[in-house]
Amino acid sequence: MRFLPAGSDPKVAVVGFGYVGCCVGVTLAEAGISVSGVDSDPRLIGEMRAGHCRFNDPGLADALGRVLRAGTLALSTGYEDVPDADVIIISVGTPVDAGRRVVTDYLESACSALADQLRAGQLVILKSTVAPGTTEDLVRPLLEKGGLVQGRDFGLAFCPERLAEGNALAQFRTIPMVIGACDPDSALAASTFWARALGVAVLQFASPQVAELVKLTDNWWIDANVALANELAMLCGALGVDVLDVIAGANSLPKGDSHVNVLLPGVGVGGSCLTKDPWILWGTARDHGQRLTIAQAARQVNDEMPGYTHDLILASLADLGKDPASSRVAVLGLAFKNNTNDLRHTPVRPVVQALARGCGEVRIYDPLVTGEAALAEFGLRQAPSFEQAVADADCVAVLAGHEAFQAMDFADLAGRVRMPCLIVDGRAYYRRERIEAMRALGFGYRGIGR
Repeated sequence: MRFLPAGSDPKVAVVGFGYVGCCVGVTLAEAGISVSGVDSDPRLIGEMRAGHCRFNDPGLADALGRVLRAGTLALSTGYEDVPDADVIIISVGTPVDAGRRVVTDYLESACSALADQLRAGQLVILKSTVAPGTTEDLVRPLLEKGGLVQGRDFGLAFCPERLAEGNALAQFRTIPMVIGACDPDSALAASTFWARALGVAVLQFASPQVAELVKLTDNWWIDANVALANELAMLCGALGVDVLDVIAGANSLPKGDSHVNVLLPGVGVGGSCLTKDPWILWGTARDHGQRLTIAQAARQVNDEMPGYTHDLILASLADLGKDPASSRVAVLGLAFKNNTNDLRHTPVRPVVQALARGCGEVRIYDPLVTGEAALAEFGLRQAPSFEQAVADADCVAVLAGHEAFQAMDFADLAGRVRMPCLIVDGRAYYRRERIEAMRALGFGYRGIGR
């Protein structure tokens, strides 16, 4: 095989060792493959070498420690190990700018550095999310500046990252790997590599552009589906019915090879993917004379949910006879997603900012988020403990439904807050029997669409 050694496990270099790169590198190293992790952030590499993993994904920190101790993973801020690798995986960040275009600075820098290190026979796999055409029109020319020719001297394929944060390690070993390669030899090498390394099914497509569109389409669908759920939730809130009942009923309908699958509503959409990928598609369509109305409308709906949540809190406080302007609000859960510590584009931030303008006091607390990270993102020092966060609160707003908040003892809470206290369920999805128990204790309850 031209771009993959036969009969032995290939050596792998992962360039960009943030959340995605770490998950990829650790999973491959756990499979016994020799992995070199490269990142330009010396603080990140230093933390990992010292045994600290800043990414809160189940099992990731323990696995990182195991592979470092076993020697199957080595970490570096330089590219000195790249020439020894058989497979190079690029997983650097690709944010969008104010004009909703992909910023490729990190990608261009990585490719320029790699161009001087590439040797004949290597396979390069791009996993960073990019606009359609980027693999062939940007990455390939940059890599060829070192003198090697793609397809003759080295292979190139796009294999998108499609992991759900909070379940990444499990998904990486199970979901099909999408492959779009620049030539048949690269396609064969990429398919063989993933099948051999992880034992996963591979879906091979005719070009990188197809695979680039697959990734963007996945997240466009998720964002649009959540927007549908959020609009449904606002309607259910106005009608006084529980949106979760409506969703459960709607999702029982067979449709095609599966069922109707309306996702869950919430305080908003955040993270590094759902907030940008629909705009990448939207911008690509605009550049080709097309208009993606659904993408734009879904982004607008989801971006407005923090404002809706703020208004819901103030109106519900007033319904309890409390003056919002003098009320104390405890916001529990700062991350964009349940059971993670990721604050990137978290929808909780604009809720907190609005509450700070309209309420007497706002306290924030998230057991998964460091005080340093909370202060940097929210401009507020988070309470040092749950008990201090909720003390004498008029409202407890659960805006990320971490397991600790799912198991909250409301009888104990009643003795710490100002009753009647409002419980706002932004993403905890408390069952009806728990809601009834809250109300029996004297709490008010409001959820998104509940």
